Amino acid sequence: MTTKRLTGLDTAQAADILRRGGLLGIPTETVYGLGANGLDPAAVGRIFEAKGRPQDNPLILHIPTAGWLERYCADVPAAAYALAERFWPGPLTIILKRRERVPDAVTAGLDTVGMRCPAHPLCREIIAAAGLPVAAPSGNTSGRPSPTTAAHMLEDMDGKIDGIVDGGPCTVGVESTIVDLTADPPRLLRPGGVTLEELRSVLGEVAVDKAVTGLLSAGEQPRAPGMKYRHYAPKAPVTVVRGDPEKGAAYILAHIRQGSGVICFDEYAPRFAGHPVELLGPAGDKAEQARHVFDALRFFDGTGVEEIWAQCPDDAGIGLAVSNRLNKAAGFHIIDIE
Repeated sequence: MTTKRLTGLDTAQAADILRRGGLLGIPTETVYGLGANGLDPAAVGRIFEAKGRPQDNPLILHIPTAGWLERYCADVPAAAYALAERFWPGPLTIILKRRERVPDAVTAGLDTVGMRCPAHPLCREIIAAAGLPVAAPSGNTSGRPSPTTAAHMLEDMDGKIDGIVDGGPCTVGVESTIVDLTADPPRLLRPGGVTLEELRSVLGEVAVDKAVTGLLSAGEQPRAPGMKYRHYAPKAPVTVVRGDPEKGAAYILAHIRQGSGVICFDEYAPRFAGHPVELLGPAGDKAEQARHVFDALRFFDGTGVEEIWAQCPDDAGIGLAVSNRLNKAAGFHIIDIE
């Protein structure tokens, strides 16, 4: 299969790929997604094949406006529209009760479905032109770091999908926040571009699922993407160092060896001269860290390093999402120096 390289001038061609049951790489503000017609079980099945994704890992339906919610969701609560008014279009996925027209292939057999209206205008334009909801996980081989550029996605998907639309680099850099409104109180299933603090400003109490800070057990079915499996991982094993950045840098410096790579805050890069280093962003700029975390993890696959040490922000704000992605990349191999 030849993967077509498309741009914002090719909206009609991109929409046609989706309508015909093909696979399309689509830009969003979070990461690049691997999209298919979310109402076509066969097309959705090809997503799992291309990614090597476990079948019990549900997908998210992407829509161009909150006005589409009632088409695919039943008993939509007022809280969903309150969240949509505040955060859509944007990096927030809302878990709601699904209608029967949403296939099991999307929901992994659950009676709920994740819904998102992405902020990238080109993405919404393509979905609206196709006239159907787009099921789309991140556009990487399952388990690898998510792609934040079209070139990243092509590394994993060239020759496996019908086309990819280059919409430029992603501006958020980590996948969407997922909040389950079928739980009482609402439950954060995955941290992302909308912070826990922002959710609570709209919803009041929001519980945090244990999968945010640890792995689900083998017998538990994930209710949303990214909950169960080791994700975002480069080929080399990762160790995350949490706590005071100065102490963390000193700890890493004392333990690295030849063959070690380092992901660190910008200020500490000079300490690791002689080792492959990827900058996460300034220690005080978590938004920048979110934009760089997947780039940093993906970089090391081309270096031959035997292990990776990573500094990690605290859990305030979008730091919770950055920490979550690093911890999952490490399989929750974490050293807390505090």
